[in-house]
Amino acid sequence: MRISKQARRDAKHLFRGCQENGILSRERVLRAVSQLIERKPRAFQAILSHFKRLVRLDLDRRTARIETVVPVSPATQSDMQASLNQRYGGGIEFVYAENPALVGGARIQVGSDVYDGSIRARLTGLRENF
Repeated sequence: MRISKQARRDAKHLFRGCQENGILSRERVLRAVSQLIERKPRAFQAILSHFKRLVRLDLDRRTARIETVVPVSPATQSDMQASLNQRYGGGIEFVYAENPALVGGARIQVGSDVYDGSIRARLTGLRENF
């Protein structure tokens, strides 16, 4: 579905209105969506579609998924969180997961940025070089 320029502008305006101090507010998003559905302006489905995409991208950018083979100690967790908060700013949600396929090391994904320090990635790199 193609979205008109005006629908994109309206969605971006709605998105900016849902932020408090640069961070998306859940209550504002819910209120904005319900008001938009209630009013049903021209191309409101396209506006909602683009708005949903913007919200999803923001949530991905504000979520750090950290995968390791074994559970991470609290000291290591706080070091990782401090480093990621310094790089990406505050307001990041941290999700820890265990992934035995990594063999060792860690894999961190924040939005579209991926930091792969796992042994599996190194072995894959070696295989590609040979």
